[in-house]
Amino acid sequence: MQEPASFLAVDLGASNGRIMKVDWDGSRFVLDEVYRFPNGGIRTAQHLHWDTTQIWSQIQLGIKKFFSSTGKYPAGIGVDAWGVDYGLLDNRGQLLCDPYHYRDHRTDGVVESVRPVISEAEVFRITGVQTMAINTVYQLSSIIASGSDELSHADTLLLIPDLFQYFLCGEKRAEYTEATTTQLVYAGTRTWAREVAERLGIPLHIFPPICSPGTRLGSMRKSVSENCGLPRCPSCLAVAAHDTASAVAAIPSMDEESIFLSSGTWSLMGVVADRPDTSDEAYRLGFTNEGAADGGILLLKNLNGLWILQECQRCWNRPEAASWNAIEDAATSADAFRSLIDASAADFQSPENMVSQVRQFCKDSGQPVPETLGQIARCVLESLCLLYSHTVQDLLGLTGRQLSTIRIVGGGVMNHLLCQMVADACDIEVVAGPVEAAALGNAVLQAVATGHILGCDQRRVAIGESVHLSHYRPRLDDRWKSSSDQIAVFVDRVRAARVQSKFRSTALTSR
Repeated sequence: MQEPASFLAVDLGASNGRIMKVDWDGSRFVLDEVYRFPNGGIRTAQHLHWDTTQIWSQIQLGIKKFFSSTGKYPAGIGVDAWGVDYGLLDNRGQLLCDPYHYRDHRTDGVVESVRPVISEAEVFRITGVQTMAINTVYQLSSIIASGSDELSHADTLLLIPDLFQYFLCGEKRAEYTEATTTQLVYAGTRTWAREVAERLGIPLHIFPPICSPGTRLGSMRKSVSENCGLPRCPSCLAVAAHDTASAVAAIPSMDEESIFLSSGTWSLMGVVADRPDTSDEAYRLGFTNEGAADGGILLLKNLNGLWILQECQRCWNRPEAASWNAIEDAATSADAFRSLIDASAADFQSPENMVSQVRQFCKDSGQPVPETLGQIARCVLESLCLLYSHTVQDLLGLTGRQLSTIRIVGGGVMNHLLCQMVADACDIEVVAGPVEAAALGNAVLQAVATGHILGCDQRRVAIGESVHLSHYRPRLDDRWKSSSDQIAVFVDRVRAARVQSKFRSTALTSR
């Protein structure tokens, strides 16, 4: 179908949400941001939650802005978001409470408590997903371990994008790519992992049917359509609801020699594969298997990302001096390889003060302590790129492929210093773009569902016509290799310093 159409992509991120109008003119897509709103956790009592009411009101406001500004009727609407988090509905379809934020501390120690029942290696063998305490399976296990009766009141579990699709159209489904982030789906299938759930005491009846990207979920609820000012109810379509899968679906020329790097709050780095890799080597190296938009597998590592700098930015609390452009400029001017951190360490997952945490790591490892904004930003960016370099080496060994290009999508595309550093650290050409990859992938998959695009080949051509790409060639710099070797030394020093500190504290207490 070559006739023009407009699609609405609801793209929810952990730091902000976007309502994007994506126009299809018969040969290419054009993205236009209709509405953007801040997102983040809200602390209530002792827990961190997502403000569901606020997010839902902002989504509706974005839809209303779309129609009032364009007068167009969308050919479809799709929702993508982050993985693992969920809402629980009762038997009346009402949300029991705001979904917990994956950075809430209720899952602290839950992996260790579950281990005697089922080990991380066994869960990986069954599901293909690496264990992280934030994963849905461990969030649910923490509820059971706490003695809460929350699950006994639950009728349905809906992951975040599925939850907002339910609010839009009333359909309770689990989209495939999003479902794979739970660590509760049999590897390479669309079947909930009964073996894992039953052993952990997780009730299977709360999980809805799993559907594929491109599934028509139904028409928008009349009440929602009326509230948003739409004259009739548009179709709600299941896209690749996990934002990483949508982002990878929007990469032009993604082939056997390509590595994707979805760069945002998290860094997701890997390759597209036909089948899951649940080998001992994949487990040892920390790779995970998540669903791809075409039904295949994203063999990837979940790595820390720009979250570290986002938290530093929050600590600086100087908007004029700590804008993203100012941070990049300051990092560019700062001395290279002055200080480094272990960006994969738990220290940098959810500290109270990220700037203090970065400085403390450098102090404990005997490095110069970064003081200025530029020194801290440079330290973080170089450390992330060393993490990417290690991942590339692991991918080369695990897949046996000739990997010649890293394709970066997401917010990191706008940081030219970061893109060049990735090329230099990994010694591989980098192709960067698009920035709003998840929103574009969301809309493209809607166009496939509505028949405006036929098949993968036409999809790739349309994406290629729709995006601007930037190329970064690696520059030889031996300091990346020597810095990579030094990270292990720094980590050992930090451990030693903390053991000594704990020993001194114990000795003082005993006196």
